[in-house]
Amino acid sequence: MERNIVIRHHDLDLTASIHYPEQEPQLAGRGKSRTPLIVICHGFVGSRIGVDRLFVSTARELAADGYMVVRFDYAGCGESSGEYGNEGLESMVAQTRTVLDYAMTCSDIDPTRVTLIGHSLGGAVAILTSVRDQRVKSLVLWSAVGHPFNDIVKLTGRDKYDQAVIEGKADHLGYSFTPIYFDSLGNYQPFQEAKQFNGDVLVIHGTGDDVIPVDYAFLYQKVFWTRSEGRCDKEIIFQADHTYSNGTHRRELLDKTRQWLTGREVAQTDWQHWMI
Repeated sequence: MERNIVIRHHDLDLTASIHYPEQEPQLAGRGKSRTPLIVICHGFVGSRIGVDRLFVSTARELAADGYMVVRFDYAGCGESSGEYGNEGLESMVAQTRTVLDYAMTCSDIDPTRVTLIGHSLGGAVAILTSVRDQRVKSLVLWSAVGHPFNDIVKLTGRDKYDQAVIEGKADHLGYSFTPIYFDSLGNYQPFQEAKQFNGDVLVIHGTGDDVIPVDYAFLYQKVFWTRSEGRCDKEIIFQADHTYSNGTHRRELLDKTRQWLTGREVAQTDWQHWMI
């Protein structure tokens, strides 16, 4: 079952879609009768639908696996209110936490199985959120941004940043970007903050990504490996582009994500049984 809702965040209305699990959790053990939660964080000027319906397909498949999945539009994107370019990364992190607040009340959510899936800039937001919100227990990063300012200015063009600084705003794809937005991108360094997250991480990237370099996947894995806690797995999909638009690449992306999530569930159950 799916339903669309509006989540209030300060003076903003965030439009979201909730996918309820189609089956009861299959794993045994403490807390396994409770529902695992996944929240999907979309990327730069994206929406909860995703390019070629990527997030719709993802949410439906994961709901079929027994997860509750929430996908939502950041302020100023999709059907949410607000202006996307008026606020910065800190607002996106706060919005994600507000969605978590709501999602945690929607069902008997297992607090030990809360995952963020972040694509592109949403991957950076997911990392920043996980560091600030201990409810997040695992991350799945698809083609994640590593240097927000450089990566986004590369997309908009340096002239747009210069125009925003001089004139107070700049248009890109119909969105109005302010200096506040660009400045916020430079205030956060996901590569540096990532090491503060102690949960498990899956990093996926395509070699054909001409938006965010595949090298970032290797750098993220290296950073996550320096932690004293938490595992990190990396999957590289040959020739996949930034949005995994090819059918074969998308199938591989979803299969690897589902397999990793299932493997993590099994590992947790085995650990709990060992402790007993």
